[in-house]
Amino acid sequence: MARPIESPSTAVERTLLILEAAGQREGGMSNADFSRKLKIPKSSASYILRTLEQHGYLRRDLEDGKYRLGMKVLSLSRAALSGVDIREAALPIMKHLVDQIHITTHLAILDHGEAVYVEKVEAPSFIKMDTWIGRRMEVHSTAVGKALLAYLDSEQRDAIIRQRGLKKLTPHTIVSVPKLMKEFERVRQLGYSVDDEENSLGARCVGAPIFNSRGGIEASIGSTGTIHAVPRDAVPRLAETVKDAARRISHQIGYRGPYPPAAG
Repeated sequence: MARPIESPSTAVERTLLILEAAGQREGGMSNADFSRKLKIPKSSASYILRTLEQHGYLRRDLEDGKYRLGMKVLSLSRAALSGVDIREAALPIMKHLVDQIHITTHLAILDHGEAVYVEKVEAPSFIKMDTWIGRRMEVHSTAVGKALLAYLDSEQRDAIIRQRGLKKLTPHTIVSVPKLMKEFERVRQLGYSVDDEENSLGARCVGAPIFNSRGGIEASIGSTGTIHAVPRDAVPRLAETVKDAARRISHQIGYRGPYPPAAG
């Protein structure tokens, strides 16, 4: 089959979209799936998929014909994450936190207006959180995202909200800018954030910010469980434990100010 004629920039954009889509679908995707989801002609998608497979960025299952991420992507992700020093500082503290609260905990950073999980400690439980390192999350509907945005300067925060919008993911998602601003004020006053079924029904999460040596927001941690594992009346007590872990991580990476900083 002859290579479809398309501009280099279009080809690159489509390649990146295909890799991102493959990373978000654990069960794999067929050529038709990519074409339909990304609105790419099947011939173009087929060419890109074969090229990515040849170079190890995708692998094709011989039984169902679906494409999944290949080991080459894993090696790239490892190289990228190796530069995030905060993971090394946070991991032992996160493990201790999970031992205390028995709830899965994530470490997240802000990247291009999204919260990205860069570390995860799974709680020993029959119920597993459908999350993974590298997963990208909305900032307005997650506890880790709220903790990140609440401590950004207003100009950066407003720019992200304008760019990303406020998608309604559940009936409980905050989709009003004034209400979200009040939520950020509450986060700064209390020093922790809450996702109360705002990103996924049946799940509740408590998050806290992590600050760097310059006093700026560096990352956040979030402890997530079912609404039964984290009842509303347990949130304040859980929040203090999560905040203490975030404070210790902040100190590990050089933050020396009060935790959390005074709301301003």
